[in-house]
Amino acid sequence: MSPVQLPPAAPAPNDSARAAAIAPALPAVDSVFRAFAERAHVPGIAYGVIVGGHLVHVGTAGLRDVAARAPVDTTTVFRIASMTKSFTAAAILQLRDAGKLALDDPASKYVPEMRTVRGPTGDAPVITIRHLLTHSEGFPEDNAWGDRQLAVRDDELSRTLRDGVPFSTTPGTAYEYSNLGFAILGRIVARASGMPYARYMATRVFAPLGMRHTYLEPARVPAERRAVGHRWQDGAWALEPSLADGAYGPMGGMLTSVGDLSRWVAFLADAWPPRDGADSPVLSRASRREMQQLWRFSGTSAARDPMAGLAFTTGGYGYGLAVRHGVTAGMTGLCRQPLAVSHSGGLPGWGSIMRWFPESGVGVVALGNLTYTSWGAPLDSAVARIARTGALAPRPVEPAPVLVERQREVSRLVATWDDALADRVAAMNLFLDESRDGRRTELARLVREAGGSCRPEGALVAENALRGRWRMRCATGDLRVAITLAPTQPARVQVLDVRAMRPEESLDAAVCR
Repeated sequence: MSPVQLPPAAPAPNDSARAAAIAPALPAVDSVFRAFAERAHVPGIAYGVIVGGHLVHVGTAGLRDVAARAPVDTTTVFRIASMTKSFTAAAILQLRDAGKLALDDPASKYVPEMRTVRGPTGDAPVITIRHLLTHSEGFPEDNAWGDRQLAVRDDELSRTLRDGVPFSTTPGTAYEYSNLGFAILGRIVARASGMPYARYMATRVFAPLGMRHTYLEPARVPAERRAVGHRWQDGAWALEPSLADGAYGPMGGMLTSVGDLSRWVAFLADAWPPRDGADSPVLSRASRREMQQLWRFSGTSAARDPMAGLAFTTGGYGYGLAVRHGVTAGMTGLCRQPLAVSHSGGLPGWGSIMRWFPESGVGVVALGNLTYTSWGAPLDSAVARIARTGALAPRPVEPAPVLVERQREVSRLVATWDDALADRVAAMNLFLDESRDGRRTELARLVREAGGSCRPEGALVAENALRGRWRMRCATGDLRVAITLAPTQPARVQVLDVRAMRPEESLDAAVCR
């Protein structure tokens, strides 16, 4: 199918090449998801692959309604459960940016019922909006209980708070997933905005982003688009009734289609790279990036893959989103796993997942209508197929003009030392950390051993705007040159590292494939 245009984006020039690189992997992605659906007895699925602001591939299989034998299509609407939390977090940041609240405000400022919620110890801090956003308010993990609370009325939530909430940890000290916390955030959205949560989301988020198939109340979904939740029981599918929208809807009640969910993922992923130019009136790129930072550490894990080696992953929670970093130690050495932002969703009758890689703009989403559809393993497998194409390689970092200028000057200095040039490029510490004579002698040795006649070759690889490395090709060998600039105007070289480099050695950071 032809690509579906998503919200306006400013993709890097290589995104079209990235989409083309992914294309050969898409049949394998189809096979992974379809085989999983059959193996796990998922009645119906929809999934999509996003690249640089476009839904480049979408797939469906099975039935949205088993009894009616109605097939899933690209407009079928599934309940997405806890992925709703990212929308609630975005609404909070909208209100913060509009000056209606502050993240470090006490939650009780907007939800007076919170005043009766006492911490577990006398020195416990007051629960803030930031605590709620990052699952660090200290409430106990409540997935099993929370999944049955969607239809609870506002007065019942108020009663729960007035009666007091038990604590599993002291606020502000640890990660503990709380659906109750996000129900409170939904009430804060309503109180700070002056309108019901559902109306706020519909008018301030869904409509401006063109999400025409997204709802909070199951009964509002057109019958011809509505997926029906199921469970697999005694070798057959059984209906799993959907709860109505209520006070806990902000933690997990949203319903949407694969196309609309892809719009949301594209909108969040479009926060990278930071850049000049037009921004979204829905939520700024800066605030979207803020959502996707690791604000509360949740732990480190290690797993052995017989093909890839030992993988170490660490991460935690941003605002309504999970953030993971990792390294894999395999036969070919260490490689860095791409930064991943994600969330899953599970309810009786439903299971969903979204994951994207901000450094490359690639994302994958999947929806199913089986109780707690377990998308983790098949999504990992699909992402592995995409990674093998090289499409998850980070977009190149844009160097500051001064870094490019210093690269040219340092290349001349390495090739032929000149005291006046050295003085122009050096920050005040450079020759205190290692003497001028010592640096001159060491550079002369490296150039001599590489055969002389050294010249820069290939692109400057920028780690950030003021740090980079490049290759210098000499008569019989290569040199790797790396510099870091100081925080001065003009920015001069505070770190200079030159060493011999093998011809086959890459300057690029090793990203797992």
